Amino acid sequence: MREPILEAEVRKWSSKTSDEVIAELREPNCYEVSFGTKKYQCEVQLLQNADAYLRIGIAIDDGTLMGSLDPFGGSFDIKKGEAPKE
Repeated sequence: MREPILEAEVRKWSSKTSDEVIAELREPNCYEVSFGTKKYQCEVQLLQNADAYLRIGIAIDDGTLMGSLDPFGGSFDIKKGEAPKE
């Protein structure tokens, strides 16, 4: 069940321009997402703002103690100056 949630969040953030991501991630962005009947905590951070790209990190947990101690997630890059992925 973890992969669909992470894939949805990666699609959401990779559909934004680099300028939008920079504006939205000046501070880590924490919010709740629903998937089916479950709710998950999502934290998105701008890990690196390089000349040619941004590196975005996403961590997701199910709100349990174990989930918050060991969230699942990953990172991906957005190239600056390119149109967002659809």
